[in-house]
Amino acid sequence: MRTVRALERHVAGWPRAALDVPLAVGFTVVALLLASERPPEGWYWDRPDALGYGLICVINLSLAARRRAPVTVFAGATALWLWYIAAGFWPVVNSAALMLALYTVASVRRTAHAAVCGAVLAAVWVTGGLLSRNNDITTALAQSLVVPCILWKFGDNARKLAARNRTLSELTEQLRREREENARRAVAEERVRIARELHDVVAHHMSVISVQAGLAHYVFTADPGTARNALGTISATSGEALEELRRLLAVLRVGPEGVGENAGEGPYQPTPGLDRLEETADRVRAAGVEVELRIEGEWRPLAPGPDLCAYRVVQEALTNVIKHARPARATVHVAFSSHRLSVRVTDTGQGNVPAIPDPTGGHGLIGMRERARIYGGTLAAGPRDEGGFEVRLTLPLQPASHGRGTAGDDWEGRRDQGP
Repeated sequence: MRTVRALERHVAGWPRAALDVPLAVGFTVVALLLASERPPEGWYWDRPDALGYGLICVINLSLAARRRAPVTVFAGATALWLWYIAAGFWPVVNSAALMLALYTVASVRRTAHAAVCGAVLAAVWVTGGLLSRNNDITTALAQSLVVPCILWKFGDNARKLAARNRTLSELTEQLRREREENARRAVAEERVRIARELHDVVAHHMSVISVQAGLAHYVFTADPGTARNALGTISATSGEALEELRRLLAVLRVGPEGVGENAGEGPYQPTPGLDRLEETADRVRAAGVEVELRIEGEWRPLAPGPDLCAYRVVQEALTNVIKHARPARATVHVAFSSHRLSVRVTDTGQGNVPAIPDPTGGHGLIGMRERARIYGGTLAAGPRDEGGFEVRLTLPLQPASHGRGTAGDDWEGRRDQGP
């Protein structure tokens, strides 16, 4: 059996059906050579005749089908072996084929099938010992008990190993599918993040540019000074928008080693944060909206993520004032506490006639809520009782104790938010 298993491991790369045929031929050749020898002197057994050689060939060649029909092959080979023994021929000639057949049953079928086949092999073995005049029945009985048990053990181990390999293969395939799904999900999340960044950059700056361009066109002849100021605001705003777009695109071009694709790229510009609120307020004032900034508590640096989140929420809220609520007065209130950052943007506009018509549905509120959720904060937005609109953002200044947190209560907006 050790030789057979070593041979199977040596040709493990072959197709199994192709392995069984040469193995059966090899067993047949060995059995025929052994049958041509004279049995031990004084034994009962005779040399095989034509019938005996025919039985040898059929028994051993049937091993070619041992994987496709293991129980059938074992039963047929056992019946023919019993015929071979009853005809007075030496049983040892075909014993290796029967042992391989039993091993195959134990390696591919349940234990109950292997137990029945092992009992049948033991019975035939004992029968051969009883028919032999010079063989000790005690030896035959011991062999009939030990050999089938050993064959069953080897076959059962092979069956369990094959089952574990199948399970491992299934788990590997499942992990591969999960990895691909995670990669697709990561790509989708990255697309959403990029879309949110582009929305925040483009919506705010283009809103200011659109308003100033309309103003410059309206007063181009009547008030050249105001037109020049509007064009200057357009130039400054477009330059800042280009700077933020370059920063975003530079991040997207980062290679696997953290280096930009283009040689000689300089360091990235810092991510916008609350320290740029005054610049944003100046742009909004230039667009015709009076903005008041109020800072409460001790100003301190924030982590880049929450800092960008708070800045983008203020930027989006002021952009919506420009687009939907002019003429209006806006107030930005930023409050620092020991464990929390609160941002409140209110306006006094009525929102009856949007300053910039926008027939499409907006994504501004969706983006603001998503940003707040990412950093464990809450965001609420809706009309005020005294008129106007309000956006409230609350962010923890340390990791939230319950994961990401949930978005705040959503008020039904009385006007579209975002482009």
